[in-house]
Amino acid sequence: MRIRPLLIAALAAAVCCSCGQQAGGGAAAPVKEDFVSMSTNQKGQEYPMVNSDGIVRNRVYAPEAKSVQLQINGILFPMHKDKDGYWIGESTEPFDEGNHYYAIVIDGAEVPDPNSVFLYGSGKERTQIEIPAHDQDKYALRDGIPHGQVREIWYHSDVEGALRHLFVYTPPEYDRDVTKRFPVLYLHHGGNENETGWSRQGHCGLIMDNLLADGKTLPFIIVMGYGEHGRPAEGSTAGYMDSPGFKMYPEILLKDMIPYIDKEFRTIPDGAHRAIAGLSMGGMQTRVISLANPETFNWVGIFSGGVISPEDLDNNPSYEKYNKLTFIGYGSREVENPRGGVDPAEVTSQIQARGINTHYYISPLTAHEWQTWRRCLYEFAPLLFR
Repeated sequence: MRIRPLLIAALAAAVCCSCGQQAGGGAAAPVKEDFVSMSTNQKGQEYPMVNSDGIVRNRVYAPEAKSVQLQINGILFPMHKDKDGYWIGESTEPFDEGNHYYAIVIDGAEVPDPNSVFLYGSGKERTQIEIPAHDQDKYALRDGIPHGQVREIWYHSDVEGALRHLFVYTPPEYDRDVTKRFPVLYLHHGGNENETGWSRQGHCGLIMDNLLADGKTLPFIIVMGYGEHGRPAEGSTAGYMDSPGFKMYPEILLKDMIPYIDKEFRTIPDGAHRAIAGLSMGGMQTRVISLANPETFNWVGIFSGGVISPEDLDNNPSYEKYNKLTFIGYGSREVENPRGGVDPAEVTSQIQARGINTHYYISPLTAHEWQTWRRCLYEFAPLLFR
């Protein structure tokens, strides 16, 4: 397995570390008073704030409220009212680097925090915090380099009989040389997210701009559509895979989305220049679609969404013929207790032994969250279309 030594060391540290995302045990250490405002705050807002240990502090004005709590990733922390009607509180435990959804709970009602920028995530409009990461330069907005565009598009789906929405990233040189054609990556969001996720929470455009500026990847187009999912069938235990939208989406992708993109953009319309990837539910979709259509997608990336197994290869023999890359990525905290007891590293090594060009990546000290998937994209993109 081609796991980088640095990541092996980071994973070992993650397994041995006793603190984790929510540290516990022992007497509480004094809170470091080196708080700084979040990058995700509304313009001019001081709160929420974060210190160098990943402790989050917030303040909200609610003079008539009886109770206010800070909720981060579903964990509640108390806030206390001052004489001016402001409620102030902080997390009693540190959070990992990267993006986390949060809210304010006022008298039992969960609401987005007006101090922060709103976005869609985990099933509704909400607010986020951004714990500064040691590698945040990967997705930082940099001055002095060329920038691509993220274009918002509506297109008609004959399969669904309706308009559908997507975003398309084009690299900086796309409009400079109108004779050049480009490969395409179809990049999928997770469950209870939508087509805005990869460009907003995932910063995929900035990741690509920075990789291109540093000469680490080839230029390509990225298509981010809505991988619609509906409610699973009553009594089903299959989750997303049993939903009507999950079953319909591959047909929408193959019959509507790809033909539209190939018509409207300067693509290279063949499987050798077409990749598919996704996170969580989008990784599950990627697995199903790529196994069934390996000639359409020769490059495959699954981020926290399962693996390609030897049994998959046995049941889909054309995959071995067409596949040029199978990338599997996870957060280190995810694989400490892998879902279903399946070790993705072991399974991926098994398909590598079958001759599949595999790449296995572990994001250090992250779980099932956007920081894992940002890093996965950063590692995946330079491997494509070589």
